[in-house]
Amino acid sequence: MRYLVLLKAAQPATPPPPELMDAIMKLGGEATAAGALLDTAGLLPSAAGARVSLQAGSLSVTDGPFTEAKEMISYALYQVGSKEEAVGWASKFLALHRDLWEGWEGDADVLKVMGPEDFGNAPTE
Repeated sequence: MRYLVLLKAAQPATPPPPELMDAIMKLGGEATAAGALLDTAGLLPSAAGARVSLQAGSLSVTDGPFTEAKEMISYALYQVGSKEEAVGWASKFLALHRDLWEGWEGDADVLKVMGPEDFGNAPTE
């Protein structure tokens, strides 16, 4: 099963400490070695993006920034055996932030990517 983890946070007042970045690289290496981490990257602020909407049959495009209090700042895609395993990796990632970046606050949304197993009689691998 694949899970997408979206990290959201308010714009921090300080850059991430080097110790945090080192710890993130180490955790990413562990997740990759375990065969769990498929892809990860940081995301630019919403000011660099756009939102395409469909309302009442009409398409509209709105350039960022968006008004949400928290921005999506990165993502990770995992191939794991369960939601609990994906939550475990996300929890380890947030624990690094708690332990190594005083005052940082954010959320990690853990979302299942639909696969053949989600379509009833479809064959699974």
